[in-house]
Amino acid sequence: MGTRKDISDRKKRIIYKGWKLDFKKFQVYLSDKFRVSKSFLFIGYISENKSLYNNLKRFGYELVYKPTTKDSSGKPKGNIDAELVLHSAAIEYNNYDKAVIVSGDGDFRCLHEYLKSKNKLLNIVIPNRYSESSLLSPFQKYKIMIDREQNKLKFK
Repeated sequence: MGTRKDISDRKKRIIYKGWKLDFKKFQVYLSDKFRVSKSFLFIGYISENKSLYNNLKRFGYELVYKPTTKDSSGKPKGNIDAELVLHSAAIEYNNYDKAVIVSGDGDFRCLHEYLKSKNKLLNIVIPNRYSESSLLSPFQKYKIMIDREQNKLKFK
């Protein structure tokens, strides 16, 4: 979702124009660039999105659903942070050599530190430099900015 949002500066000028990620192309990219053999997608479950979920599975993602709630405006919200950490650090930990985490969220810093200490962190894929948390600054050598691949990965 981090590629989609327009980001404005303090003067309300757009400094990053959001774009729609093609999940099919992204799965190929993960496989080709990082040799990812299994991709988990942590997502809030909304019954009306069954066809989306079926397509994502067809593209090769393993979906881990999170129940959703609604925010004050009625928009569905599914916070997947705990599921991502649990799967990476416990449930799937013995099933992979190295992890590629796709998020610029600083909430995952503890996970990155843990995986790095166990020599299990390959890369951190971040939507764009504007959505990257400053808490990830110690992980410079692991970071890949996905917006640099926009021409390859944009949904057309």
